[in-house]
Amino acid sequence: MGLLRFSYGTMSSGKSTLALQIHHNLAKQSRHGLLLSLFDREGGRVSSRLGVSATAVEVTPGLDLCAVAAEEVERHGRLDYLVCDEVQFYAVQQVDQLATVADELGADVYAFGLLTDFRGQLFEGTRRMFEVADERVELHVEARCWCGARATHNARLVNGDLVRHGETIVVGDTVAADDTPLFGDVVTYELLCRRHFRAGELGPDTD
Repeated sequence: MGLLRFSYGTMSSGKSTLALQIHHNLAKQSRHGLLLSLFDREGGRVSSRLGVSATAVEVTPGLDLCAVAAEEVERHGRLDYLVCDEVQFYAVQQVDQLATVADELGADVYAFGLLTDFRGQLFEGTRRMFEVADERVELHVEARCWCGARATHNARLVNGDLVRHGETIVVGDTVAADDTPLFGDVVTYELLCRRHFRAGELGPDTD
């Protein structure tokens, strides 16, 4: 029986960097596994804001992760691990499939994701991970709010204004792109402590 570990934190807490490091270390030990992601900023990869990245299986909404794992076993005779980034976006059924891979195929599953969305509420994938994971690990790289306090919330900004309503999944980054798009809104995220998230205060530099 494999281990299902869920590591979580805010944006900029080092999730993707750690996912890449674990994948690299396991592969270097001649273990066979897959790197998976969804809605990565580079698409079909796991990428870190530190500038490192690696090719990954893209987890589309209807992808059966048990079938992906079984096919890997059929091709290579084994599957030692899965490293799964952005699991907050996975469907509940896909999280359950990761648990099945650990239980039935004996592969270790290292899952990484955000804790809460821009409203301060648990993602569905995150909630299910908390329910089924063997281990739940909060990442120790603490991102900071503009005030210096520990950041606990991923606030969504649309054209520079904090919003509390909208689609749960809107891809953006904590740093605005260099080029302003000709059409559409600019969506970014800012890390805030609970106090300033509740107050909607983005700091003196954003006035």
